[in-house]
Amino acid sequence: MLCATLLFFAISANANPKFEQYFIDKTMRVDYFHIGDAASEFVTLDHVYQYGVWAGSRTQLIDHFDNGQYYLKIYDAGGGELIYSKGFNTYFYEYATSEDAANGIKRSYHESALLPYPKAPIRMSIEKRDKYNKMSEIYSVTIDPAAVSVIREEPKDPDILVIQSQNGGVPHQKVDIAFIGEGYTKDETAKFKKDLQRFTDYFFSKEPYKSNRANFNIYGVLKPSLDSGVDEPRHNSFKNTALNATFNSLGSERYLLTEDNKTLRDIAAHVPYDALYIMVNHYRYGGGGIYNWYCSFTADNQWSTYLFVHEFGHSLLGLADEYYTSSVAYNEFYPEGVEPAEPNVTKETDPAKIKWRDKLTPGIEMPTPWEKADFDSMDLTWQQQRRELNNRVAELKRNNAAAADVKSAEELYNRLDREHSEKMHRYLQNSKFAGKVGAFEGAGYASKGMYRPEIDCIMFTKSAETFCVVCEAAIQEIIDYYSK
Repeated sequence: MLCATLLFFAISANANPKFEQYFIDKTMRVDYFHIGDAASEFVTLDHVYQYGVWAGSRTQLIDHFDNGQYYLKIYDAGGGELIYSKGFNTYFYEYATSEDAANGIKRSYHESALLPYPKAPIRMSIEKRDKYNKMSEIYSVTIDPAAVSVIREEPKDPDILVIQSQNGGVPHQKVDIAFIGEGYTKDETAKFKKDLQRFTDYFFSKEPYKSNRANFNIYGVLKPSLDSGVDEPRHNSFKNTALNATFNSLGSERYLLTEDNKTLRDIAAHVPYDALYIMVNHYRYGGGGIYNWYCSFTADNQWSTYLFVHEFGHSLLGLADEYYTSSVAYNEFYPEGVEPAEPNVTKETDPAKIKWRDKLTPGIEMPTPWEKADFDSMDLTWQQQRRELNNRVAELKRNNAAAADVKSAEELYNRLDREHSEKMHRYLQNSKFAGKVGAFEGAGYASKGMYRPEIDCIMFTKSAETFCVVCEAAIQEIIDYYSK
């Protein structure tokens, strides 16, 4: 009995380490390079930094969500106790699922790990999830927080503007979001401020954010760019911008990311943050979201508000894409026979085992026989038309066509895109399964064998106005994790 009691307390202590015992109220940033292809990967250390206050929770130090392809784990080097952990995805992982990576082309990506600043030496471990959902260590390094090699300069860039659009209180007890402006020139500072307020207001118009407004801090951080906009390689258009973001990331026309992680982190370091938004000064549809890494969206597209909440669903909340008809940059993102880690997609159809079993509509058929064939026919037809329209716009821009011709082609695309989305929205809302929770086939880039909770959701279509109940519950859990 005594041994069992001691074991219980040992496990409990390890599961909930005391912040004051192991950390001070500063941030440690460990920069490293993640190198490899589809078959291999390795990590090399770059630099270690100390700055600012710690933005994260001081009571929730161990990540229990079991999400993300990688896990950062921090151990006390002296006693070996796990004192901090966090799941995440990376740009490298997405590259590793690409055709180039499968062909053995190795790439190097700069990455950063953020953690509360330790009082004593630590062992930093990075683990990776394999196709069987087993985690194994791919990198480990011992770091002495007192080492002279630690860079201790406080971020002080005189060109950077910081604005707080939502003040909920002390960072340790709030979800802290930093909007990093990209492609805004100095003359467009007023537009950045206006865009920041517009998206802040929209964010808090959606549930569950609306009911949790007091649990958020939102900052705008702008380092002006020399040029307005961002790179569009297929249009032969290149801009000199603060973050070097670009369309056509990983070869996907709408994927808009930056590989310049160090610059992004240096700019973001001017505020405490749990999550990074890159707000891009551009009118074209584009964005991206990587779990516990960052997300991006264009500010002036007709779908900008949708993009804004959808991509945030990936980055801080760990939600999966539920769509499956659009082309993406990855291959075999969810391996055969393995249950996805994300809370809103599954390969399971047994009502007693499915991860959202407590939310199933009573008596609903599993899998749920929604009107998939007709939906697929309509949407796949549009996807082909959309590619042709995008190719036409790209061709006109590459060939320096008259501005009126480019504008006409873009307006045609936008009109047809809106009409298609409205048509699909009506179709889904008229389904007898609208508003019900079941297992709807088609999710996570796969038409067959993957299931989502409801017929529509912000993570499924651009026309959806709300999250499904499963996504909303997952969002609330994340908010509580950071704010309680």
